[in-house]
Amino acid sequence: MRVALFVTCLVDLMRPRIGFATIRLLEAAGCEVIVPSSQTCCGQPAFNAGDRAAAVMLAKKTIAEFETYEFVVAPSGSCVDHIRNEYPGLFADMADADQGWHARAVALAGRVHELTDFLVNVVKVTTPLSEFSGSVTYHDSCRGLRGLGIKDQPRQLLRGLPGVTLKEMNGAEECCGFGGTFSVKFGELSAAIAERKCDNIRAALANGGDAIVGGDLGCLLNIEGKLRRMGDETPVLHIAEVLAGAERD
Repeated sequence: MRVALFVTCLVDLMRPRIGFATIRLLEAAGCEVIVPSSQTCCGQPAFNAGDRAAAVMLAKKTIAEFETYEFVVAPSGSCVDHIRNEYPGLFADMADADQGWHARAVALAGRVHELTDFLVNVVKVTTPLSEFSGSVTYHDSCRGLRGLGIKDQPRQLLRGLPGVTLKEMNGAEECCGFGGTFSVKFGELSAAIAERKCDNIRAALANGGDAIVGGDLGCLLNIEGKLRRMGDETPVLHIAEVLAGAERD
């Protein structure tokens, strides 16, 4: 099975080890992984900012780079949600000359998967992928949860690790306050939401928890920054790092 990895901007720039962990997981599941070297952004920031021209340009670029692969996997529900659920609409009302892009967008949307969903529902991973141990709590990212239904998949994989105890936090499905440009445009509101999320994390891990885990690096960077400003050094890890056996800082 040939799988193309969509790395995502944040992983590439801020925490490349998530990308390498994703490759290890996919290869362990029997996949041949290809990483198209010309890939950049899926266009979600431009789309959210109302820059339709830039969003369309980046969507066309991404479609052209990934449409020949049977499967496309990304360690981000946010990016996958944008490609799967927004790309077709970007081209739905275009002039006849561009209608070919709509069909291409729809075709790619059907082949792109968030990492944990791909592992559970496509390659059907059933055995532990690492020896990571400790008590963790999981944060559900908004786009992955609401746009893709990513809820049980990461928990199933975490519970498959014999040494892991999953401690559910209150408000696991609530926003962390990041929301991309939302955190810039509405800083005070974003900070208040992040503080509530971090309070719930700290309560869940109060009796010896080891890490906060999630599936979107944007959320994790936001949570990690707020925790550090609160004086909390709890490790904040992407689920790919946990499943691939990452060492805790």
